[in-house]
Amino acid sequence: MSQTVRPSPASRKPAGGKGTTSAGRGNPSARDGRTPTPKKPASRPEPAAEEAPVGFGDALDWLWKFFISRRTGLVLILVLGLMSLAGTLLEQAPGELRNDPQAYAGWLDSVKPKYGGWTWLLDKAGLFGTFSSWWFKGTLVLLTTSIVACSLHRIPQIMRRTGHPKAQPPDAFFDRSGLRAVIPVGPDPEEALALAAKTLRGKHFRAVVHEGGAAGRVSGTALYADRFRWAPYGSIAAHLGFVVVLLGAFLSASTGFKDTQFVAPVGYKVEVGHGTGLQLQALAFNDAYYDNGAPKDYASDLVLYDHGKQVARQTVRVNQPLSYGGVSFYQSFFGTAAGIKVTDAQQNVVSDTAVPLQWQSDDGKHSIGQLVMAAQKTQVYVVLPASGQVDPNIQAGQVQLEVYANGSSTPTATQVISQGKPTTIAGLTYTFQRERQFTGLIVARDPGVWLVWAGSAFLVTGIFLVFFFPYRRLWVLARRGPEGETTLHLAAQLKRDTAFEPQFRELVADLERAAATSTDTAPTSPRK
Repeated sequence: MSQTVRPSPASRKPAGGKGTTSAGRGNPSARDGRTPTPKKPASRPEPAAEEAPVGFGDALDWLWKFFISRRTGLVLILVLGLMSLAGTLLEQAPGELRNDPQAYAGWLDSVKPKYGGWTWLLDKAGLFGTFSSWWFKGTLVLLTTSIVACSLHRIPQIMRRTGHPKAQPPDAFFDRSGLRAVIPVGPDPEEALALAAKTLRGKHFRAVVHEGGAAGRVSGTALYADRFRWAPYGSIAAHLGFVVVLLGAFLSASTGFKDTQFVAPVGYKVEVGHGTGLQLQALAFNDAYYDNGAPKDYASDLVLYDHGKQVARQTVRVNQPLSYGGVSFYQSFFGTAAGIKVTDAQQNVVSDTAVPLQWQSDDGKHSIGQLVMAAQKTQVYVVLPASGQVDPNIQAGQVQLEVYANGSSTPTATQVISQGKPTTIAGLTYTFQRERQFTGLIVARDPGVWLVWAGSAFLVTGIFLVFFFPYRRLWVLARRGPEGETTLHLAAQLKRDTAFEPQFRELVADLERAAATSTDTAPTSPRK
């Protein structure tokens, strides 16, 4: 009977027939005749878990973290600062011109000599109306939201730190803190802490002895002290004050207005506009001068009407404005106006007003005013020699009219007309009645001014608290030595408050004197 001989593991070949044996390269266990441990088959990878959809709560959490981030606040402040710098360095178009495309185009032409080819780009970027642009207001809203979020985030932290302070930090804190000292005292730790508490309270610190043990009894080993614990709320007041100031400015920019070029010719009613329903009439204007020619006083006798009913009359001066219904009128400038009456071919009155000559020609020799007749699609520039100037083409009692069709840069007609003599130009009859004075006013409605004042008060108060009443904290630990002696370890943080170090040294000196009085132990010098 023959015996079947099985080949040794080293003589077996791989299932493929060709190739190296298991005793080949890279298999040391096969070289020494041992059977290699078969590898476990690779496990099938688990299917990836599906990501949970982002919910509303996750979005709110992300927004909260975004707004309370210091980086967010710093970036918004930087962006707002750059916008404010641009708005300060660049000329800003008057608010009353932005709603009048034709007048705004004329203003752009007036600043082209200053900005050259950049005028078009600056206009498209909205930099001539920086403070009323949507992106400036949007940045203000984001910054306000960030400040409010940061304040709400900090209030609970301040309440915990000031209302429930950590009375006993780790022992290592007393060996590594920025300010520290060691004072030998009597043998009883509780008496040593009582001595420290009495000394600190004498310096207007609040002293809280650490309570430990299951029964909540005083352990007599640690003490916490602080001063001006309400001062950290000053930063909250300052931040909220800044927010209130921003809200006031935003309210004024959104619902208020400021017209710095309001002109009221003497003897004529002028619409205030801006949805106020007010009319203003200047009855008289008087200017007075000192002997050296310097202006002494400007005064305008004004009557104010609300929807046709007289509601106020006052003599307005530079520092004595007329105020009604939240709208204020401030004396600003004055000048000459030309009374011009315009009629059509049927003798219908097209315009009967005094045209303020409030602009100067480039050479300063002429005063210029503008009369706009929208229904006739016509603009008329009224020209007179400036004060102290002489033009042989425009005699006393005459004015020069330059008539333009809307959108045209070339005058339809240019003609000098005499006072009291009707003259027909391009189908309309013009009559120069007389020269008059006009008073120039600043008209403003600022509904957010009270918020600005209130916010400024909060801001100043908060800054005052932060800088003049710094929040200071101090920890005291009583340690009993191996021979029964007790030492007081004092420690305080020194973060951005270098002025606390002299006061800390003074406290240490007071404790040393108190300890020397109560015991015969010589105090050691504090070390930092």
